Amino acid sequence: MPRGAPTGSGVVLDLIRDGITTRTELLDRLGWSRVTLGRRLDELLGHDIIAPAGSRASGGGRPRESFAVNGDAGVLLAMDIGSSHTRVGITDLVSDVLCEDEADIGLYDGPDEIFSWARQVFDFLLRGVGRTHADVRGIGIGVPGPVDSATGRLGSPQLDPRWDGVEVRDRLWPMRDDAVIVVDRDVNILAVGEARLGRPDLDDLIVVKAGIGVGSAFVLDGRIYRGSRGGAGQLSAPLRDRLSEPLRRLETVASGGTVRDALNRGAHHLRTSADIVTLAESGDEETVALVEEVGETIGYALADAVGLLNPSAVIIGGNLSEVGERFIGAIRRSIFGASHVFARQGLTVERARLGEKAGVHGASLLAQDALFDAERISILTRPAARD
Repeated sequence: MPRGAPTGSGVVLDLIRDGITTRTELLDRLGWSRVTLGRRLDELLGHDIIAPAGSRASGGGRPRESFAVNGDAGVLLAMDIGSSHTRVGITDLVSDVLCEDEADIGLYDGPDEIFSWARQVFDFLLRGVGRTHADVRGIGIGVPGPVDSATGRLGSPQLDPRWDGVEVRDRLWPMRDDAVIVVDRDVNILAVGEARLGRPDLDDLIVVKAGIGVGSAFVLDGRIYRGSRGGAGQLSAPLRDRLSEPLRRLETVASGGTVRDALNRGAHHLRTSADIVTLAESGDEETVALVEEVGETIGYALADAVGLLNPSAVIIGGNLSEVGERFIGAIRRSIFGASHVFARQGLTVERARLGEKAGVHGASLLAQDALFDAERISILTRPAARD
């Protein structure tokens, strides 16, 4: 093996998670001796991180033993907090969803109420799948605002000042010492779910979450791009006429919140983006027209990002995407009308394939990545030094 190359068990686990699962394949990829690989596999097996996964055929020869992550060795909690709606779920350690729940509670209810509600719901869901808090190996949480990627603390300003500077781990219930906690923007967890499970064939995406608020995320070379402090993806309202006017956040002029406020000035009494979708689906033309106008403005705001990043696709998620082609089509028309010709060649603009489940999937995947981080696993499984 190359001098200085990592040799811990975490390296082996990374390959197994990537689908390199037999001893022969692992030896070929790593260039290690059989003895070294055997020790690392034993370390992972001894900590219940992997398990034998049966045998695979080898062209008529002896079957090759294979391994897989032990998904049953605990559970992960996933939480997708939106502006007015929150989804939670419990998954196994390979992020297969075991159960989910949701409620019309969100950012504007404040962190105390959100996490009090989440504790009660997770307690109920854990009992339903026959698990306890001792089985929780990690939690992934998405929040609708900037998160400092270096500290995990929420940035400032947030849409609701009660969230400014919040340290999310301080709001959680007691967890086992080795449990991991990952906090990211809600649109980033949506992007993780879509990139890995919805469009794994594409490496470069712009992902938009449109609900009461609006956020965007960038997937470049298959990875979320967060910027130096986690603030990448903040869209501003497009400047069409007055070049001297100050930049405004996109959601102040084009979002579910602006649609709700416009309709509530009339005879309606709407609260959530789901309420807007219900009204649009009923055929209310005023609602549909407002949603189309919002989509058009979002598309204009995305046009420069399309030119700068040249993605393969723009993926639209969040509750407003459930209005369907009237909303997605308005975004598509604006992007294609305002972006550079070369950048839009071959570009697709489509609804998120995972729909409302993308956030729970993405939050679990981020928690899984942290739990199985190669360096963390190598340290965890390292044999204790002998006297």
